[in-house]
Amino acid sequence: MTGDEVQMKRIGFLVVAVLLAWAAPAFSAHSPRRTPVVEVVEQAGPAVVNIRTEQIVQRRGSPFFGFGGSLFEEFFRDFAPPRVYTTESLGSGVIIEPDGLILTNAHVISRASKIFVALQGQPKELEASLVGVDENLDLALIRIADKKRGHYPHVRIGRSDDLMVGEPVVAIGNPLGLGSSITTGVVSAPLRALSLDKEFTAVFIQTDALINPGNSGGPLVNMEGRVIGINTAIARQAQGIGFAIPANVIRRVLPELKRYGHLRRSYFGIVPGATGEQFAAARGYGGVLVTEVLDGSPAEKNGLELADVILDIDDVPVETPGEFLNILRSYAPGNRIRVRYLRGIATRTAEVQLESFPKGVALHWAAETFGFTLEEWRGRLRVADLSPTGAAARVGMRRGDLVVEVAGSKVESLKDYNEAVEENFGRLPLQFLVVRGSQGYYVNLP
Repeated sequence: MTGDEVQMKRIGFLVVAVLLAWAAPAFSAHSPRRTPVVEVVEQAGPAVVNIRTEQIVQRRGSPFFGFGGSLFEEFFRDFAPPRVYTTESLGSGVIIEPDGLILTNAHVISRASKIFVALQGQPKELEASLVGVDENLDLALIRIADKKRGHYPHVRIGRSDDLMVGEPVVAIGNPLGLGSSITTGVVSAPLRALSLDKEFTAVFIQTDALINPGNSGGPLVNMEGRVIGINTAIARQAQGIGFAIPANVIRRVLPELKRYGHLRRSYFGIVPGATGEQFAAARGYGGVLVTEVLDGSPAEKNGLELADVILDIDDVPVETPGEFLNILRSYAPGNRIRVRYLRGIATRTAEVQLESFPKGVALHWAAETFGFTLEEWRGRLRVADLSPTGAAARVGMRRGDLVVEVAGSKVESLKDYNEAVEENFGRLPLQFLVVRGSQGYYVNLP
């Protein structure tokens, strides 16, 4: 080989080396552009769906359309035929099983007459059906009706009990109908108890990953590509603060929603009470006073006694009876909870397995607590018996009065009444709507 040939060969090798070096970033799996966020989105993104619902609404309108809000409209409203029209709403969801089972928010599919799902890259919508829902937790399960595709892209639900403050997370959803949109942030608080109204408290993951309208029902994903929460709310008064239902809450209620279509009420077996301002001032925070322990209940079996003060459930502080009852509503029968409580000045812990409500316990407790029993009568519920010294007699209730609502829920049968009492078991006072003749009035008992 001549010197010129050797020189040309060296130049050739150099050119190839330069080309490979130039092309390497585009092909390397370790390119600085391929961040963990990119990999998470590639892994979880195809399982995130757009949910569109149709709602059929009926309203009675006035024939005097030009007199909106006038006396004419008020007078003729009951005589005019109902107007029927369809409204639509948008949200997000995530496929969690290969057969097309989708997890989303309850409010996304609320009052929907039809549910449609759009997958990434699929122009045609697929119809879905409702599997289960719990409005208190704002969780719903739907399933794609089309079985022809068979295996759908899906992601697994991870854990939320080991989240770290500052841990990076990714929120994926369809805000404002814009298709798959990604926001990133960190975990600000793994367990944030929020009072959503005067009577309901729930536990969320707080994050600064932006959650916009339409993101509801989409997943909050960790850097391992696992769903650690379902995005559900934003704090309107503070931009950049979002909340997600924790994965651990989701995991313990999923079997209930799949099997029963709803979350059955769990039975703990105490009646909670307030501890008072002096207790809170002395310790710096409140607690829940045990005012009654029911015989044979899980609480009694695990050693709780009258006058114990419950401090937290699974490390979530409870400061009022309402908080205690609402957090308990996020557990299903069979779930185990860790209860930390005070007896005197000693702090104790109990591992309690919750049970289903034993038959008759709710009605027996209601009769003892409120001082009356009911019977079914002509499609209504009528007061059958009244304790002379009970709470109902003290406010003037009589035999023959009709009870038509309990805590805002309409009741027409003993089954309805039993469910309403179980739903509000231990919540005192409880509001009843009582009808006598042509008049109705609300009473709070006891």
